[in-house]
Amino acid sequence: MARNFHKKQSLSALNDLNVTPLMDLAFSLLIIFMVSAPLLEQSIDLNLPTQEKRQSVAKADVEFQVINIDAEGNIFWGKQEITFAELKNQLASLAAMPDPNPISLRIDRDLKAQKLVDVLDLITLNKLSKISISTIVE
Repeated sequence: MARNFHKKQSLSALNDLNVTPLMDLAFSLLIIFMVSAPLLEQSIDLNLPTQEKRQSVAKADVEFQVINIDAEGNIFWGKQEITFAELKNQLASLAAMPDPNPISLRIDRDLKAQKLVDVLDLITLNKLSKISISTIVE
């Protein structure tokens, strides 16, 4: 029994590749992007909503009750200027009808959001759910 003390071949090719460090790097990058993506979304500027031009199918026999709010916060029931208390009474009488007309809400683009929220809150308190908000058609 003779021993063979030959040198092992050190220049042989590797049969497999260790991908564990590459997977660690990929998961680390994924976590970094998942954490940083919500932070980037908070810095987006907001623009007023617009609506693309499209053909709409509207019933001809439906009459809308129009509520207009201008930039200063003045409220109009149709073309008549009313106060917030009068709007509350008008919406209560509209809600008392068996089949109330839908409400078309038209607001100025420079209106403060709180006034819009107050009017929408008043509409929902009277359980009026048919609301149309007018937008700019481009």
